[in-house]
Amino acid sequence: MFIWLTTAPMRRVVLILVPALGLLAACGPLGSSDTSASTDANQPTINLPTIPPPAQTASCSFLKSTTVEDANGQHVGSVKINESDPSDRVCYFYRPDGGLQMTVRVYSGTTDVAQGLVNKAAPTSSASPASEPTGWSGGYQSTSSGAVYAVSKGGEAVIVTTNQAQTIKARVITEDTVTNLGL
Repeated sequence: MFIWLTTAPMRRVVLILVPALGLLAACGPLGSSDTSASTDANQPTINLPTIPPPAQTASCSFLKSTTVEDANGQHVGSVKINESDPSDRVCYFYRPDGGLQMTVRVYSGTTDVAQGLVNKAAPTSSASPASEPTGWSGGYQSTSSGAVYAVSKGGEAVIVTTNQAQTIKARVITEDTVTNLGL
């Protein structure tokens, strides 16, 4: 089949095809220049703690119910907390009909875990960047059940979820929590 080709034309074909094949190989999965998958594979896996469930009916030690009512626009019927681990505290605020309206989680520990919790709650791939309060960073977004505002600073993280679609409500509570705890 290639017997009729002479050496000179064949060299031209080879010289044209080799660069073209190199370009094609670079476009495919084997020649991909994206190294994020290999870099991520070398990163240590961080075991993130699950959110502590409500343990008892009590007042939140770092946030008043009236503050939540004012910010979220709903009356608070009851509050449940889990403060059994001082490094991972959560306050759950319920409406008078028993529906959950807001959770406020405060984590104090390592920077990797704090950032991991924030990224899990408000993934950088889908959330808008958050930078309030000053010096904190993370993300915020509307969700199928409301909204979330999650930020960290060093080993501290504050994650607020609300049943309201407006992220500003969660941001206001985040700022109040940071102020109240002196973080």
